[in-house]
Amino acid sequence: MSALIERLGLMALHSVDPETAHGLAVRALQAGLAPSPGPISTSRLTTQIAGIDLPNPVGLAAGFDKNATVIAPLSRAGFGFIEVGAATPLPQPGNPKPRLFRLTEDAAAINRFGFNNEGADAIAARLATRGAGVPVGLNLGANKTSTDRAADFAKVMVAARDHVDFATVNVSSPNTEKLRDLQGKAALAGLLEGVMDVRGATPVFLKIAPDLSDAEIADVAEVAAHAGVAAIIATNTTLDRDGLTSPHAGETGGLSGAPLFEKSTRVLARLSAQTDIPLIGVGGVGSAAQAYAKICAGASAVQLYTALVFQGMSLVSEVVNGLETLLARDGFAHVSDAIGCKRDDWT
Repeated sequence: MSALIERLGLMALHSVDPETAHGLAVRALQAGLAPSPGPISTSRLTTQIAGIDLPNPVGLAAGFDKNATVIAPLSRAGFGFIEVGAATPLPQPGNPKPRLFRLTEDAAAINRFGFNNEGADAIAARLATRGAGVPVGLNLGANKTSTDRAADFAKVMVAARDHVDFATVNVSSPNTEKLRDLQGKAALAGLLEGVMDVRGATPVFLKIAPDLSDAEIADVAEVAAHAGVAAIIATNTTLDRDGLTSPHAGETGGLSGAPLFEKSTRVLARLSAQTDIPLIGVGGVGSAAQAYAKICAGASAVQLYTALVFQGMSLVSEVVNGLETLLARDGFAHVSDAIGCKRDDWT
């Protein structure tokens, strides 16, 4: 896809409401209308997390492919790994619309989707037939009306565990009431125990919020280590609104995109100082330099999503190839050699 066609496509998508635009983007992927360089890899970029081999350390964050309908085209877009979902045990429509807001002035988005998805069984069925491609994980969620949300995570794990390379416990979305309460030390320990009991051989990741205090970060590190969590994803969206200029800044929901970069990277670095568990940095990544900064702050891999809204799918190969260039410039023979090299700059 030429740069001109992609720019025109983005202009067209930005002329309609954000949720409609997202649906059109998914359909464009299904139709093959996206860059398809295939998995990009070099000897410098190959990565392993929790025993999972990644062609490169740049992944797609959960939320783009909620129902696992475009895994094949996403696997050809240059990503090193993909996370789909979040999935809940039962299908649910999510929160009332409008629930997604494009903050163009801030290169950001606010969403309050509320885990809208087709349910664990439908998503697991698609995962079971996904075929070859880059590693794929599933983000686990809980139904809004559930009376036992901790049990919901285990139910989704059971439904999908044989069809994914990893599963992520997501207790950090701000859009399901009281979900973030499960990040508390005792609640998190109990929830993780339930998921670990039914995981089989599937590595379990944990996704945390960027709005945690230093004491809460320390608690997360302790509980995750005790539970045997294979990786921590830092971070989800934020409730912070500092510095925004968009007229949508006051909307309720989780903020993602450029304004989240510094906050999420500081949480990542502080967590890196507390644990030896591999970390995946997400939040505001929109360039190779920002992906590199996450790695230097302590991440073994990174994820992106919101930047695609503003820059298009060609951003993936730009970030991956740019990361290769930056590592070579600084004399790193392998991406793992750069992990945490500038952590002190962020703590």
